[in-house]
Formats: sequence, structure tokens, C-alpha cells
Amino acid sequence: MNLPACLDDWLRHLENLRPGGQAGIELGLARMQQMGDALGQTQRIPVITVGGTNGKGSTCAYLETMLCFSGHRVGCYTSPHLFTYNERIRINREPVSDAMLCAAMARVETVRQALGGVALTYFEFGTLAAWEIFTTAGVEVAVLEVGLGGRLDAVNYYDADLSIVTSVDLDHTDWLGETREDIGYEKAGIFRAGRPALCADPVPPQRLLEHAQTLGADLRLIGRDFGYCRDAENRQQWHWWCRSGEETRRRTLAYPVLRGGVQLQNATVALAALDTLAERLPVPMQAIRRGLLETELPARFQVLPGRPAVILDVAHNPQAVRKMVDNLAEMGFFERTYAVVGMLADKDAAAALIALKGKVDAWFVATLDGARGQSAERLAGTIRQLALGGEVNCFDSPAQAMRAAQGRAGESDRILAFGSFHTVAGALQTLKNGR
Repeated sequence: MNLPACLDDWLRHLENLRPGGQAGIELGLARMQQMGDALGQTQRIPVITVGGTNGKGSTCAYLETMLCFSGHRVGCYTSPHLFTYNERIRINREPVSDAMLCAAMARVETVRQALGGVALTYFEFGTLAAWEIFTTAGVEVAVLEVGLGGRLDAVNYYDADLSIVTSVDLDHTDWLGETREDIGYEKAGIFRAGRPALCADPVPPQRLLEHAQTLGADLRLIGRDFGYCRDAENRQQWHWWCRSGEETRRRTLAYPVLRGGVQLQNATVALAALDTLAERLPVPMQAIRRGLLETELPARFQVLPGRPAVILDVAHNPQAVRKMVDNLAEMGFFERTYAVVGMLADKDAAAALIALKGKVDAWFVATLDGARGQSAERLAGTIRQLALGGEVNCFDSPAQAMRAAQGRAGESDRILAFGSFHTVAGALQTLKNGR
């Protein structure tokens, strides 16, 4: 059996596992069940599964960091990545090595071929490999981020001890349904009977509530069972509370280092999860305080130092862009705002971008490569059709768009790079290369 020799070769192999190289989205758990059984994958550690439209990555990062600072050996699986595939699979906050990835992928591929060539998707193969790595590395707890939806996502093959839905809004409507209620039902598919199920959406869809009740999940809601409040006297602090048997409070917490008002919501549900699992995975207060101050996650309203101000945000759906706009409004005065944007073709660009109407002085629109990429011309047409305001310029790549924006921006301006992980990665790489 000839296997790929290096990680780049493996990733190309993953992209061509299915007929015609279509290794993209195909929901369902049958292939995961077949492969997991054949690989002999079993669960002997607590599993925390995190789903939701937005906020998944931040919540996973808080959990990962606080558990790690508590002395637990933590495996964390997230997606997508900015620069290297290794970012998706971390042990104690560090991306795994190429050697570990290649060895795990070889095990998965050997079994796949023995079963006659199961037509796995890219994400399914990577998910199976992540579990192989966690097993070999002897992690004590796994934090798994849902890729798409929940009920039929590959991550949902693993039996969560605790499930989190961070938020519910419109995204991936071709696969999850066209209404918030339909999407809420799909997200609730990660809940388990008799086990804690946390929802951080302040207004959860009725179908999510009903599905949790039908399953018999131990549903806990933000604002009812746990929550937060800002310190009226000290704007640098906030308080967290949770009603689990008797009310628990953690006072005078520092604001998360991750920027944006929504981060209090993400940190709050992470703390509620840790409180729920405290007997199995104790987390001292010191680890919580460190976690709030030291959690790292690039491109979640990340403001880079220097002038002009540069903001990186992977916002790509209506809810995320609205939150981004709210954060922009709290930044203070800037003469001009230049937007570097590129979006995938399967995103509802019009619904996402409308929140920026009248808020951008010039658009630097980038073509994204790949099967799901969207041309700059098509996205520029959407911007013009919506009459969002500002001049519109088209470029062949995010790197070109970022360089052009840098050439125009003065010290009193700001550059906003957003719309896709691909867009932000290209912009950030340009900045690292010094234009």
C-alpha cells in the first residue's frame, strides 16, 4: 500500500477521496460509525462538544485554556484553520506535529482501504484522525467543535458528556434549513439524554427547546440557569453566576482578553460548563482568571497594534457581521474605514453585508480560490446592488486587496479584513511579510 509521504500530500489525498474530488460537505454519521468501529475507537475520557452559529471557536478556546491551566491534559479539535492544518488539532494548546498527523492519517487510511475505500469527506477523515491522535497522546479531556450544524456532523459521532450551543442564526441554510427554528433543531442534535446541555443564545429557538425536552437532556439556559452581569462600580470587572443546586457566584472577574461584547457570553457558557463538570474536571479560580486573560484566538475582532488600525475578523454570516459592526462602533473615531473582504459562494453575502451600509468608505474586494470560492466581481456586484456606499475595487486575491488598502490608508484610518478565514489569512500573511 502506497501512502502519502508528507502532510501536504496527505491533505491533497483527503481532497480527492470522493468521486470527482468532491470531498466537501455531505452530512451523515453512517461513514463515521463504520470507520470508528473498524478503528476500535472508544471513549474513556470526558467529551465536551461545542456547536452554534457563532462563538464556537472562542468557547472552545476558553475551555481548552482553563482546563490546561488546571493541570489537565487537553485535546482540542476545531475548524477551519488560518495557515496550517495542524492548528485544528491541539494538545495542551499546542498544534500537533506533522509526524503525529501523518501517523494518525495512515492508520485511518489503512482501515479505510481495508473496508473497500469508504468515501469519507475531508472533514470526516480529519475528525477520525484527531481522535486517533488524542488516544495516542493520552489526553484526559477532549473539546470538540462542530463543523456544520450538529445532528449529522462528524463530531457528533462521539458521545458528548456535555454539549454547548453558543448561538443560533442563519448560516449554511442549504444544509440546515432556511429558518432559525430549523437550524436550532439541527444544533440541538448534539444534546444527549440525561446529560448537561447548555445554550448561550439569549433567545433560543423553540425547536431547540422542544428537542432537548424530547431527548430528556438536562437543558441549562443563559439568563435562567447561568449568566453574567457587569460591575456597575468598576467597568473593568464583571460577575458570573450559576444556579446548580445552590447558586454559585464568581465575582470581580477581569474582562476577557478576546475583544467584543459577545465574549462575555462565550466566557459565561464556558464557565457554566466547567462548573457542571467540576467533580470530574476540577478547575480552580486561578485557572479561570488566567484563562480569561491569556486565551488566544486570532481573527475574532483582533485589533493589531499600530497605525492605521487593522482589524481582523472571520465574520461571514449576518449575526457575526452585526456583532462586528457593534464592536466597530465602540472603537472611537477614525477618518475612513477601508474594508478588505472576500466571501465563499455558498454564503448569503447580501444578508451579511447589509449591516455595513454607510459604514465603509472604500471596498477592496478579493476573489477566493477553490471550489467554494466567489469572484471579486460577483461580490462587488452584491455591494453595488445593495447600495452600501463607498467606492468598490476588485482584486485577484486577499493579499492584493490588503496591499492596496494599506497603500490608501492613513494613520487616522482603519482597515477591516473580514468575510472568510481565507480572506483573513491572506491579509494577515501580507502584514507579516511587511507588504
